[in-house]
Amino acid sequence: MSSADVEAHPPGLLTTDAEDALRALRAGRLAVLPTETVYGLGADATDPHAVARVYAVKGRPADHPLIVHVASAQALPSWAVEVPDYASRLAEACWPGPLTLVLPRHADVPDAVTGGQDTVAVRVPDHPLTLQVLRAFDGGVAAPSANRFGRVSPTTAGHVLDELGDVLVPGRDVVLDGGPCTVGVESTILDCTGPAPRVLRPGAVDEPTVRTVGGVAVVAGPSRVRAPGSLASHYAPQARVRLVDAALLRRHPGVPPTGPPDTGVLAPADVATPLGMVRLSAPGTAAAYARVLYAALREADALDLREVLAVPPQGAGLAAAVRDRLSRAAAAG
Repeated sequence: MSSADVEAHPPGLLTTDAEDALRALRAGRLAVLPTETVYGLGADATDPHAVARVYAVKGRPADHPLIVHVASAQALPSWAVEVPDYASRLAEACWPGPLTLVLPRHADVPDAVTGGQDTVAVRVPDHPLTLQVLRAFDGGVAAPSANRFGRVSPTTAGHVLDELGDVLVPGRDVVLDGGPCTVGVESTILDCTGPAPRVLRPGAVDEPTVRTVGGVAVVAGPSRVRAPGSLASHYAPQARVRLVDAALLRRHPGVPPTGPPDTGVLAPADVATPLGMVRLSAPGTAAAYARVLYAALREADALDLREVLAVPPQGAGLAAAVRDRLSRAAAAG
């Protein structure tokens, strides 16, 4: 983030000191925390008033659950009960990392973080600054993505300030700047309330990994569990997102420019940009696509584009996660 970006926002929000975030959480205030996936709007998960502010700042429906972030798998018994063996194996092997486990909630877990359900979502994020905060905090931090509900998730501190700089309180709340997120899309969410897991939201931890590590096959079909980021329309910029085939875009004749472009292109590196359109990003791999996805969608709005033509990546794992986010963004149009 440039010095100009920082100067454009109220002073007193941005910090690189984990102690500042820790003090804010202990005081019942909000601390935006960096993770490997996206930046999270954090509050003490046991403080209903602090959690209520998370919902208010985001404009999030009260029945939409939050993910509780903890320091290690050893904290799981404080939040969940009836943890299946496969879930314990996944926690031990994949945490810290982009995997969220949904489990029957411990009796002490507040309703404020569960969306009124009898389950709780838990994960250990893989970012050194946030792990430092969580270890010192010695509790759970509820932290949905630090953006308005339904909008594009932030992957830099600058994105957070652009989204929430007008509603966070300088001198009380903080934004902990940990650099760009290394994964770039939200965690895989697994429903672990039954004898085998169900994928509620795809992410970097794919089904083969879950099957291999957990020792059981992933089951298909609907789940009774409501999960974050699972609405049909989500992750949407102001620009309309339209999914297109690579072959179609390659054949697109383009339009000679007569003014500023109104259409952006987000596609793998081997797909050229038609005449008259602006290139938002050209990722060469699925992992690169995930890292740049949300920044590219935000750039479309910064350029005041009307439409984004997106060629989704092919394959499983992160490619499937990117396709999921693009499909939900397109549904908002």
